[in-house]
Amino acid sequence: MVKVTSFAGERVAVLGLGRSGLSAARALAAGGAHVHAWDDNEVRRSDAAADQVPLTNLYSCAWDDFGALVLSPGIPLHHPAPHPLVIAARNANCDVIGDIELFAREKPTGKIAAITGTNGKSTTTVLTGHLLEAGGIAVAVGGNVGIPILDLPEVSGDGAYVIELSSYQIDLAPSLAADIAVLLNLSPDHLDRHGNMQGYVAAKRQLLERQHSGQTAIVGMDDAESRAVYASLNSSGRSNTITVSAGGMPDADIFVRDGWLHDRMDESASRPPVANLHEAVDLKGAHNWQNAAAAYAVARCLGCPSTKAAEALLSFPGLEHRMEDLGTVEGIRFINDSKATNVDAATRALSCYDNIIWIAGGRAKESDLQSLQPYFPRIAHAFLIGEAAQTFANALEGRVPTTVSGRLETALPEAHTYALSQEHRDSVILLSPACASFDQFSDFEARGNRFKELVRALASLHDEAKGNRRAGGVQ
Repeated sequence: MVKVTSFAGERVAVLGLGRSGLSAARALAAGGAHVHAWDDNEVRRSDAAADQVPLTNLYSCAWDDFGALVLSPGIPLHHPAPHPLVIAARNANCDVIGDIELFAREKPTGKIAAITGTNGKSTTTVLTGHLLEAGGIAVAVGGNVGIPILDLPEVSGDGAYVIELSSYQIDLAPSLAADIAVLLNLSPDHLDRHGNMQGYVAAKRQLLERQHSGQTAIVGMDDAESRAVYASLNSSGRSNTITVSAGGMPDADIFVRDGWLHDRMDESASRPPVANLHEAVDLKGAHNWQNAAAAYAVARCLGCPSTKAAEALLSFPGLEHRMEDLGTVEGIRFINDSKATNVDAATRALSCYDNIIWIAGGRAKESDLQSLQPYFPRIAHAFLIGEAAQTFANALEGRVPTTVSGRLETALPEAHTYALSQEHRDSVILLSPACASFDQFSDFEARGNRFKELVRALASLHDEAKGNRRAGGVQ
């Protein structure tokens, strides 16, 4: 745990007691702050009390003597309207910050590599940690993926913290100046929380704009919005900028062409490619090539030898809930892509498979499925769940056969029955929702874990039936 000493002796409010909120409350208390924690959810308050977190009804507090309000990133800061306690804190000139800001103020000894973007953040973050470990560099990985940042172990000055950051977390970390800041890509996401695409891009680009002289920015060049951010950095005189591309752009510093990773950071243009990503254990799809290029660039910047980094790319085991292969049941393959919480992320999964039986839906961030049109021929049938089920069914009408299943527990057996009815048993049942999970699940992880439970139960039923047939002499 990182002890937060910057508020020692002061009263600090913590609003939102999920993983990062509880972590912040513990770290503040360990550093000598007087913590006053609250959550609007009664169950979370009860869980926090059982964890010995001191609770205070912040709605009845005077805010003049609070040192800060530490806000969960899931609570509205700006749009569609600030949370009432955010307004109360601001009216009292009380800083509204997040756990990432608390970490930054402690000035940790290791380097900080912060990774953001619309899609691929988690994969790139975990992959970067994998490369650094292979290169013998001490590393702690967390933030928006895995371990909350204040629960990470301390690393030495030669080591690195590799952290994933959402746009919400960047908004709440005004003093974070990452040694390496990565912007992977930008497409519409979380527009309800940022007002519009312009606000969303502005939130993301803060990560790069807050860097100091001599720190390094890494920018993906495969979408127009990210290229505009790169052009803006260049026009402002930034020199330490590395570009990456999965689209084979030869003027990028690190790029992938036809599956081969090329490194042009500090070598001659004639240098041969450093890795064949087609040989990687689990970096399926061209979208993962951008993740690989960015992770490789971060590792190189942090001192990992290029040969070690290239070799480690090929052994990366993949990320849970991101195109996670669960194996087959009766010849039907199951893929858990619960982390695809927007349409663009689902596009990446749909591009990787054929004969897809698609389970999609949840709480829609967008209802326009037009960008998926090139992949409609790959989809044999869609089974739709959650709040977006009927909206998606309307959008797919006449183009993809659909069934409105409502719940995941209904959709999976329906999808499996449909798959078994087809002539070819090479179908893929793909959970890639293109939606947030919050209508039916606490987060995408809970949704993915439920999908895996259902697949395991289906496999057990199949194995039991197979055993019974054998016992009865039926082969």
